[in-house]
Amino acid sequence: MTILDKIVKRKREEVALVKEKVSLEELEKYPLFGRSCYSLRESILDPLKNGIIAEYKRASPSKGIINGSASVQEVVKGYQEAGASAISVLTDQDFFQGSLTDLTEAREVLQIPLLRKEFIVDKYQIAEAKAYGADIILLIAACLGTLEVRELSKYAKSLGLNVLLEVHNEEELNRSIFPSIDAIGVNNRNLKDFEVSLDHSYSLVNKMPADFIKVSESGISDPATIQELKKVGFQGFLIGENFMKTKDPAGAIKEFAGQL
Repeated sequence: MTILDKIVKRKREEVALVKEKVSLEELEKYPLFGRSCYSLRESILDPLKNGIIAEYKRASPSKGIINGSASVQEVVKGYQEAGASAISVLTDQDFFQGSLTDLTEAREVLQIPLLRKEFIVDKYQIAEAKAYGADIILLIAACLGTLEVRELSKYAKSLGLNVLLEVHNEEELNRSIFPSIDAIGVNNRNLKDFEVSLDHSYSLVNKMPADFIKVSESGISDPATIQELKKVGFQGFLIGENFMKTKDPAGAIKEFAGQL
């Protein structure tokens, strides 16, 4: 089994357990469930913002602990103040040491779109995302079939959520495009072996339909890389580890954004 297989297997077990504790109907009664979501498209294209989707991530399967001490609210407020277009928060506990509490805490201090970064395999997780304050959900083509992408994205849109589809190659891209998708992200990190190459973004950018927001994800550590990615057509840039691995993620993004 690859690490992705292990994560998905554990995620299905996790969802089955949590469904027994809190029903979908109960989630729909949570105070944040009824809020209107911020638009990812509007925020990414806002000329006063820098296109960065800045990530709060404590750990990862490939790197272990990245930053176990930084406060989620301090970090995401710093990201927002530095001109980030959106915030990504990892909510997986077992592999990334995240939680839904992190998502809600981030929501309390943000006025920009918030992504629940999660391995979504069930529509219950999408309802959870809405109930805990997310504006955007992530659908990863590598762990979903074509029909799953279609049905999960349609359900997310019915709740008013934005949908970011993540792909890694042309096959995943071609089988996963639906009108219920708002943005397509190319993950430069292969989720099966964690190798990173920006070539994935460069090879796919012109194969992505122009009516979707184009996002390059992972492996971005230099402002010059963003300038190059912009030239070829990318509008959004998901960056996590580069800021989180420092002692002061908020300061790190401020310095990074100042060079753009």
